[in-house]
Formats: sequence, C-alpha cells, structure tokens
Amino acid sequence: MLIKQRKGWEIAESRVTPEHMFLNRRAFMGTAAGAAAVFSAGVARAEDDPSAGLYPAKLNATYADAGRAVTPLEINRTYNNYYEFGTSKQISEAAETLPIRPWSVVIDGEVEAPQTLAIDDLLKKVQLEERIYRHRCVEAWSMVVPWTGFTLKSLVEMAKPKAAAKFVRFETFNRPEVAVGQQPGLFSSYPWPYVEGLTMAEAMNDLSFLVTGAYGKPLPKSMGSPIRLHLPWKYGFKSIKGIVKISFVTERPIGMWEAIQSSEYGFWANVNPEVSHPRWSQAMEEVLGTNERVPTQLFNGYGEFVAGLYSGLEKEPLYM
Repeated sequence: MLIKQRKGWEIAESRVTPEHMFLNRRAFMGTAAGAAAVFSAGVARAEDDPSAGLYPAKLNATYADAGRAVTPLEINRTYNNYYEFGTSKQISEAAETLPIRPWSVVIDGEVEAPQTLAIDDLLKKVQLEERIYRHRCVEAWSMVVPWTGFTLKSLVEMAKPKAAAKFVRFETFNRPEVAVGQQPGLFSSYPWPYVEGLTMAEAMNDLSFLVTGAYGKPLPKSMGSPIRLHLPWKYGFKSIKGIVKISFVTERPIGMWEAIQSSEYGFWANVNPEVSHPRWSQAMEEVLGTNERVPTQLFNGYGEFVAGLYSGLEKEPLYM
C-alpha cells in the first residue's frame, strides 16, 4: 500500500486547488478572476512598467503548490496593511500616488561590493521565478500568493558580505509628499521609514524571497511595488514593502513595530499557533476569500525549511 506523505505546508486534499490549476499556468492565470480588468483599474498597467516583459516567469516546481487555492488578485490587491498610505486595509488608490520609476536600491554596510542599483538594472542581474507561498498576517488572517522574484540569497552573494555582517537591515521609502501615512498628523510620531531585519542565516535561507511581481505581472503598488520582501514562515509585518535600502550590519536591527510596541511585536516573529498575541489567539486563521477558519501551523507549515535556523535559540522570543 502506497502512503503519501504530505509536505509540511500541505493540508487536506479537500482544500487543495485541483492539480490542473497549478500545472497549467495559463489556466491558473485565468482563475485570478478578472485579472486583466483589475490591472486596468488602479494598478500599474503592464504597458506602463518597463519590466513588464519579464513576466510571467517560470514556476519553481518546489513551490508550485501551497496546499490551498490561490487568493484572487482583487482581494490581495485591495486588502493590505501598508501604513505609509493609511490604516485602512483599502489603501490601493492611495498607493497609486507612489512613483516607482526612477527607483534605486542601495546595498551598503559590511560588504565588499557596496552599490546602488536602479530597479531595472537589478532585474537584469537576477533570475526571476514564480513561487506560490502562503502569507500569514499577525492579525490572524491569511492568503496564498503567486509571487515572482528572486532569492534574497542571490542578492547577499552579489553584495559579498564581510565576516562582521551578522544581520541584514531593510528600509523602505520615506516620502511624505506622496505617502499620506508619513505626513504630519496621526502617525507623524511613528519612526519612519519602515525598517525590518533578519539574521544572516535567515537571509541565506532559500525561502527568503525578494518580490517584484505577482499573478504573472509586475507587482501592484498596493502590494509593495517595485520591490518587497516575502518570508512565508514569519508574520506578515516582517515582509517589508517598497524597499530602497538593504544594509549588512553588525547589530540586530529594530523593526518599526518593535520600536513602537516591543511587548507585542518582536524581531523574530515566527508563526506559532501555540503562542498567542497579547490581545488575541494565533491558533486559527481566516483564509481570505473562502469564509473558512483553519488551524494555523508552526512556521506557517514551512518548518522543514527553517526550523533548524533556531536551534540553540530557545531562550529567544522566537514567536512574537
């Protein structure tokens, strides 16, 4: 009798998108209901983005099935935490004010090859691929996204970090003239720009992904265009959007939410259903677009890839 062992992130077959939807990418693209219409309404149109010809990219077979149906694009595009543009989840129109060309990414710190790269020059140096990842918000909701991008590891290797580099610090834009959330007012006391960080070991893990596209097209502005991070085993606030600077540093970075409320949001922020947020349980999650609540998995189901990163760190607050 043949017994199939599911991967860590997979769930019951009754909840899995039919196989043909993933194997046939053209069919899959069709499931993003109204994708063409969505991209013509408030999203950076493919014809306006000089990188449009790079998409869709080849699907990485290792990450071709997240064990759940892909969340429709319209839900993903219009339901976001992006405080630079306000506290509402519906910030997609406000995000359209952000110019994404010209856009440069500074790579500096403890590296042998510091550089500043225009986003389109960076895209010429990397191999884009598509990966279907789960996304778990600290607010106990989740979605599944077909990201396009490249491994953070490849950028680390490009920078040639020195032995002194122990952490990677990410920084987003600070443009209050176009980002209403950064303007004087309710959130003027926030320590802008948004900052997040990883250990070098986390940055070198194959799951760590720098994203430039989604749903087979350039990344919508509301989802972090032109470049963002995605870390599927961590809570979503670690996956910083609109990156302009990547620094290799000796001391552990303090992220913006950790700086604001360290008792609720920490450096590690690994998903764990058994460790509650101080104000709510993390045991279950709402899967957006499905009307389902399902049990949350340790490391969001990606433990086989990342659990070893935290050996010997049991005294650290790994799950907040």
